[in-house]
Amino acid sequence: MSRNYGAAQPLARQHMPTGYDISFRDYSNNRTVRIPKDFGPKQSLRGFEPEYANIVDYIVRITHRIWESKPPQVEYIADCYGPTSLIYDDYGLQTGNKKIIADTHHTTGAFPDIILDAEEIIWAGDDEVGFHTSHLTRIIGKNTGPSRYGPSTDKDVSVMVIANCVALQNDIFLEHVLYNTSAMLQQLGIDLWEEAERLASDPPAGWPRSPQIWDDLRKSAVPDQPLSQGQPVYGFDPDSFTRRLHDNIWNGDMSVLDTEYAADMPFEGTTERKFSGVSVYKAYVQSLRDAFSDLSLQVDEVYWMGNDADGWLISTRWSAETTHSGDTETYRAATGAACQIWGITQWRVRDGRVEQEWQLFNELDLMMQIAKARQDAA
Repeated sequence: MSRNYGAAQPLARQHMPTGYDISFRDYSNNRTVRIPKDFGPKQSLRGFEPEYANIVDYIVRITHRIWESKPPQVEYIADCYGPTSLIYDDYGLQTGNKKIIADTHHTTGAFPDIILDAEEIIWAGDDEVGFHTSHLTRIIGKNTGPSRYGPSTDKDVSVMVIANCVALQNDIFLEHVLYNTSAMLQQLGIDLWEEAERLASDPPAGWPRSPQIWDDLRKSAVPDQPLSQGQPVYGFDPDSFTRRLHDNIWNGDMSVLDTEYAADMPFEGTTERKFSGVSVYKAYVQSLRDAFSDLSLQVDEVYWMGNDADGWLISTRWSAETTHSGDTETYRAATGAACQIWGITQWRVRDGRVEQEWQLFNELDLMMQIAKARQDAA
C-alpha cells in the first residue's frame, strides 16, 4: 500500500551510523558475493516487507529483483515506489511509479541481459525519519534492442550510477539519481553533441526544469542549517570537512587537493573520466571553470557512516548555477546561457584525507542546455 509521506525529513547527527555493522562491505563480503545467504544483522524496518533484514539488504535485493530476475519483476516497482514518488534525474523531475515502470521496461528491452552490480551503499537514518541511501552501482549489458536513442547497436556498456533515495515503510518516495547517460551514449557509439541537439529539439519528459523544480531539487531533505553549525562537534566532522573541501575546490583555490587528498587518489566520474592523482583532478576542475567562469557550487545534503578508527564513507549532493561563458574543447563556443549543474559525490576518507572519489553530474543535460541556447540564437 502506498502512503503519502510529504516532504522528506532532513537528517540530524544522531542518524549517522557510527560503525559498519550494517554495511555493504560486510553484506557482500568485500564484493565476493552479490546476494549473500546471510542477509546480515536485523534492523528495525517498520512497515517494510518482513523478508528484508536491514536497509542495505532492502536496496540490494529490490534492485536485483526488479532488474535481474528471470524474467525481470519490473512491476514490483509499484510495491517500492508510490504514485506520488518524486524522482529527480538527468532530465528533470519524474513523478510516480507508473513512469518508473515504463522507463525500466524500456531499458530492459534495450538491454535484455542487464546487470546492476552494486559497489557501495552509504546509508543513514531510521524507520521514523526515513532511511537515506546513496547507492553506487554499475549498469552492465549489451544493447540488443531499440531504445529512445536509436536502433540496437550490439555494443556493450558498463556505466556508473549513483541513486540517493529516501525510503519509509517499503516505499522510496524521494530519489535523486544520475545514470552517467553521457558515458553510456559514448559507449554505444553515439555522438554526444548530436544527441544533445536532438534532445534539446525534442525533449524527454521533465526537461527543461522549471525554476520551481530546480529549487525543489536543491532543497529536498536539506536541513535548515548545516549540521556543522546546528550540531557542532569536537574532532573530525564529516559535515564541516565535506563543505569546506567542496567550497575550496570549486569556488576557491583548490589548495585542499594538496593537503587533504591522497596524492594518488583514484577518481571515477562523468563521461568516462577516470584518473589518479590530484594534478589531473585540478585540470578537470579547471576545465569546467574555464567554460563556466562564474560557477558557484553549493553543498545541498551530506550524510555519512563511520568513525576515526575505521574511516568514513561520505555522500554529498551538490548543485551549481552558472553561465556558459568560456570557449573550451569540451563545451565548445560560449553561448552566455544560464546553466544548472547538479551532482552526487561519494568519498572514502581516512585520517582526514580523501582516499577515493566517485562523482557524477548531469553532463548530457548540461550539453542540452547549451545546445538549446544555440538553437534559440540561430
